[in-house]
Amino acid sequence: MNHITPHSVHIPVLGLAYSIDTPVKVAHFGISSVMSIIEDELIEKMRMYYSVKMGRSYIPITNNDEDHRAKRITAYLNLINQIVIHQTENLRKEAFGKGGDIDKYFAMLPEDMHLKKVYVRMTGMKEGSEKEIMQDYLRSKIVAGSVDVNIMAKADRNNYGKDGTELPLGFSDALAALRGFAQSELRSSLVLSAGYNPRLYNYIEQFPDFFPDAEGQLKKRIILKVSDYRSALIQARLLSKKGVWVSEFRIESGLNCGGHAFATEGYLLGPILQEFKEKRQELFTELYSSVNNALLAKGQAVFTAQPGMRITVQGGIGTAEEHKFLMDHYQMDGTGWGSPFLLVPETTNVDNITLQELATAKQEDYFLSEASPLGVPFNNFRKSTSQDQQLERIGKGRPGSPCYKKYLAFNTEFTEKPICTASREYQNYKLKQLLEEDLPTHEFDQAYQKVIEKECLCEGLGAAVLIKDNINIAHNLSAVAICPGPNLAYFSGIFSLADMISHIYGRINILNSLYRPHMFINELVMYVDYLQKEIRNTVQPASVKQHRYLQNFKTNLMSGIAYYRSLLGQLKQAAVNMEQELNELEQKLLELCVSAPVV
Repeated sequence: MNHITPHSVHIPVLGLAYSIDTPVKVAHFGISSVMSIIEDELIEKMRMYYSVKMGRSYIPITNNDEDHRAKRITAYLNLINQIVIHQTENLRKEAFGKGGDIDKYFAMLPEDMHLKKVYVRMTGMKEGSEKEIMQDYLRSKIVAGSVDVNIMAKADRNNYGKDGTELPLGFSDALAALRGFAQSELRSSLVLSAGYNPRLYNYIEQFPDFFPDAEGQLKKRIILKVSDYRSALIQARLLSKKGVWVSEFRIESGLNCGGHAFATEGYLLGPILQEFKEKRQELFTELYSSVNNALLAKGQAVFTAQPGMRITVQGGIGTAEEHKFLMDHYQMDGTGWGSPFLLVPETTNVDNITLQELATAKQEDYFLSEASPLGVPFNNFRKSTSQDQQLERIGKGRPGSPCYKKYLAFNTEFTEKPICTASREYQNYKLKQLLEEDLPTHEFDQAYQKVIEKECLCEGLGAAVLIKDNINIAHNLSAVAICPGPNLAYFSGIFSLADMISHIYGRINILNSLYRPHMFINELVMYVDYLQKEIRNTVQPASVKQHRYLQNFKTNLMSGIAYYRSLLGQLKQAAVNMEQELNELEQKLLELCVSAPVV
């Protein structure tokens, strides 16, 4: 039922551009990865690039074409699918022992995997029929990684026609992207992230590939990226009642991740994973019954056998020991490693200037910002050229960005038609309003900073691949925004794909010399700091609702600390400093004062 690959690691979506063609680079090695499909203009440029590179015909899909957004996405995904199939077929035909991709495919596999053991044995054999039989067996077991796609549910702008009238529902950004994937040739998964979008979830029902065929098989699968069990259950229930099965729950740390950070209410990753482990069978049983009942009611084919349901985890993982603990203790089906792959040029798209800055960055260069126009905390990088450009514009008295793509244009505070809070237009309106309010200096400075911190992500998160592949950049907007997770501070240098995979599986260690606490401690530090900031930013005296939120947050962190203490005996090497670190963080937490509410 699930796409079975030989690796227990996948590469999550990385910005708009950083993993936009990663499947072409890793899928034929059996590694699954995720591409963002929200930015159709970038996708069309990448389709042109790969069509030319592969010697294929290219017919542009222009803004004047009907349903151009979905058509661009479908055409690009079909092209990527065909390239990956071709690469995998060629790999199977390669000769062993020549140091080619077929040797690389098997050399990168985990040491304890049966295929890896067969490969190692084969390489030590003398030429002859037995060796040829083993080689044929290995070739027959080669499978490509899954070519998965991501839609960020919150990025669902309504679109307008040339006459200025709003287009019908199916032409919003997220729905058109969903249609583009649904109509493609891919047999893979759609990763839904950033929470629940009712109209997007309802739209899934329009496409038969998300329902089982007569044999109970799915052509298109759903993966939910979630930050806690409750949200996973709620979203999966909603989908199951539509007859849509969730094939994977992809749990991500709320704060110790790249890109947008969706902080939980103090729920830490360890306790969340424990809850999934304990309730996994209960979750499966409920959803399986619900989805088949819904399919029967619809007159659709039902699942004739139990469909697969994977649970994976990502966010802040940095060592082979952590990877193995997550797999063994929590019975995870896989882990996701995102930000470290930004240092692997053969896998992701990072322009050379940004790559060099990342390779030599310090811990303080990574920070949680309010740069996103979505109003969600955003993991940022101080040494990006986008940050430089933002400071330069502010210094010239012209904060904000020109706004051409408008993917994050949702604000109607000053205009009837939505605009983006990172745009120069919005920031001009907002700063004029602040000046008219005649605020005290410190209040004005805080409000001013909040306005100008918003950053253009549509251009910035897509620029790197255009620079790297020498593709035309519209409007000369070449500043690069990048959003690595803070875990990248423990990796310095530039690495090969083989090196990164070997690090994940424990064959080598590529961490730098900076002391790195266990991933659970790193996340806990971020949550304590986050709570401290929330308390500081809460206007006193707090309302009853605010007080309840802050107190629950603190209580949940304290419970998380108690849970981690119970794990110390099983964490072995990682536990050497962990007990002291937990004690220090607990003390810091106890000193945080949540003021009594207004009654």
